[in-house]
Amino acid sequence: MRAGFVVTAAVAALSIWGSTLARAATIQVTIDKVAYNPVNISARVGDTIVWSNKDIVAHTATNRDKSWDFTIFPNKTAKVTLKKAGEIDYYCKFHPNMKGHISVKP
Repeated sequence: MRAGFVVTAAVAALSIWGSTLARAATIQVTIDKVAYNPVNISARVGDTIVWSNKDIVAHTATNRDKSWDFTIFPNKTAKVTLKKAGEIDYYCKFHPNMKGHISVKP
């Protein structure tokens, strides 16, 4: 009977862990023609945002709260995994008219 409990607990733990991993997504943002595409993103805690720079100049993805700031050179990528729920506004330090928004749900 004790062995059955241990197996049941292990299966339950793996199910919870596996469903958490299955929910995490990778969201692609393309930088092209001095713009982020898409501009507005809906994501969840645990998701990863990947910026790919297709322009011929460097850009940044800089969080307004300064918690992350990536310089992304031409034909390179940068990524961040979202750690908490909330609203994130970000921009390019080199081109302040480039703005993006991420709405992060729990």
